[in-house]
Amino acid sequence: MSDFSVTLPSGEAWTPQFVQNINEAHCIGCGRCFKVCPRGVLELVGLNDEGERLAVSLDDDDDDEEYEKKVMTIAHGELCIGCTACSRICPKKCYTHAAAQV
Repeated sequence: MSDFSVTLPSGEAWTPQFVQNINEAHCIGCGRCFKVCPRGVLELVGLNDEGERLAVSLDDDDDDEEYEKKVMTIAHGELCIGCTACSRICPKKCYTHAAAQV
C-alpha cells in the first residue's frame, strides 16, 4: 500500500493527513479547532463526574455546572479533508493525524 498524495500546481507533492484521534485527557475544550475546521468534523461534548458524555449548548448562557469538563470529539471523521488546521491551532497538541492508505 502507498499513501494518497496530490500534486500541487507548483509540482510539489502533498499528502493530506486525516484526523485519527483527539487525546481527551489533554483537551481543554477551548473550541479553537472547532472554529477553524471547514468541514464540520468536530463536536464539543461535556463530561460529567462519571465520565458520561453530554450534549453541549454553544449558547453564551450555557450552564457549565453540569459538566466536569468539556472536550472536543471527532463527530464526522469521514468529512475530514486532511488540512490539519485543527492540530495547528490546538494549544495542547491533542491531535493525531495519518495519511490515507490506498
